[in-house]
Amino acid sequence: MAKFVFKTKDASELADKYDAIIIGSGGTGMSAAIQAHELGLNVAVLEKNEGLGGNTNKASSGMNASESNVQYAHGIIDHNDDFYKETMKGGGLMNDPAMLRFFVDHSASAISWLKDHDIVVSDLTITGGMSRKRCHRPASLAPIGAFLETSLLKVAQEEEIPVFNNVKVVKLLEDHKQVVGVEAETKLGDKKIAANAVLLATGGYGAAQDIIGKYRPDLKDYKTTNQAGATGDGLKLAESVNGQLVQMNLIQVHPTAQTDNPRVYLIGEAVRGEGAILVNRAGKRFVNELNTRKIVSDAITNLNEDGAYLILDQNIRDHVKAVDFYESVGLVEHGDSLEELAKTINVDPAGLKETVTVWNKAVANQDDSEFARTTGMERGIEKGPFFAIHIHPAIHYTMGGIHINSNTEVLDTNGNVIAGLYAAGEVSGGLHGNNRIGGNSIAETVIFGRQAGIKMTEFIRNK
Repeated sequence: MAKFVFKTKDASELADKYDAIIIGSGGTGMSAAIQAHELGLNVAVLEKNEGLGGNTNKASSGMNASESNVQYAHGIIDHNDDFYKETMKGGGLMNDPAMLRFFVDHSASAISWLKDHDIVVSDLTITGGMSRKRCHRPASLAPIGAFLETSLLKVAQEEEIPVFNNVKVVKLLEDHKQVVGVEAETKLGDKKIAANAVLLATGGYGAAQDIIGKYRPDLKDYKTTNQAGATGDGLKLAESVNGQLVQMNLIQVHPTAQTDNPRVYLIGEAVRGEGAILVNRAGKRFVNELNTRKIVSDAITNLNEDGAYLILDQNIRDHVKAVDFYESVGLVEHGDSLEELAKTINVDPAGLKETVTVWNKAVANQDDSEFARTTGMERGIEKGPFFAIHIHPAIHYTMGGIHINSNTEVLDTNGNVIAGLYAAGEVSGGLHGNNRIGGNSIAETVIFGRQAGIKMTEFIRNK
């Protein structure tokens, strides 16, 4: 089968006006564009980078939803209220309640909406801080991000939604405190484009050392899992029209990133969700691997041992296809036995063997007396060969961002709606509190991307 290649539009084809302009081509922007287009809007997606998709392409685990038909098909009975409470707890009770309520209550419909577009996520796994399998992913077990982005681009191409790359929005145009378009840099020069509504779907600031240095100087030298374009452009655009920023000091450090090479790779939470454990140089576990990302990251940092190692076997690998990718880029160490693996990674062999023996008994009895882990215990570490991945914490997600309401409308510094301006996805703040739960970011892109498309349409219809 030929590889799908999306056909972007040339800057010369940019019109002078659209109903809605969407800035950013990741999961949020593409979900919004498709939803708005199907509701009758003439939309254009503007992407500053050469490549499309932003950080969405790097997501690996899945997208969370509760009370979904997929869960019922797997025999799982879930409750929106449980999803809400666990996410609120995971976020340190700092989540915006109205945004979180909307997010949870519209999560199952997001899964159904994707299925309506032949984007099927029918397998389930679990992520840290969750009590049930809510993390939806494709049956192929492919990483969710590239799968979702490619699938949304296919829909956009079928529906002839124009997407422009190498077009960077540098200014929001205003008229009587209403956003009425953008000014963009293109290879043909600057161009002003009118619009009745503008959506900021530009992602976060995980690669913006200037912003991180301002709000979290303690993290300025951390490596990041983000793509290089995650420089907070949308936040700066919002501030230029008096948009309010919230919780900017809340930056998530992901516990399992491979940072030994110039390019940083995120090792997705699904690896632990399917049964992997973390060990130190003594070969010992030191934390509940599926606690919240903040707790696990802090535990790794406090080892002061140059990171830690994920340990898994062939059976776990068979349930996480992303490991094949990690293998292809040289991140995975091998051993026919645990002792051989331990020697390869310079971990105490006796310690590792004893740890795995104890862990396998915990799995068999469903009782982790050491660290009270209760999830990701469907299989032990028993079937060779055995594998290890060296990991460090790295900046992964920025929970702070533009202050929006559950209608995705941007609020100014007085708490009033800025007419015509919307924001959704990682560029916005408030949904996740002080710690994002794994699987919630991709869900956010679809849930609030769709909401932005709907609310922009409603705003334009009522003008």
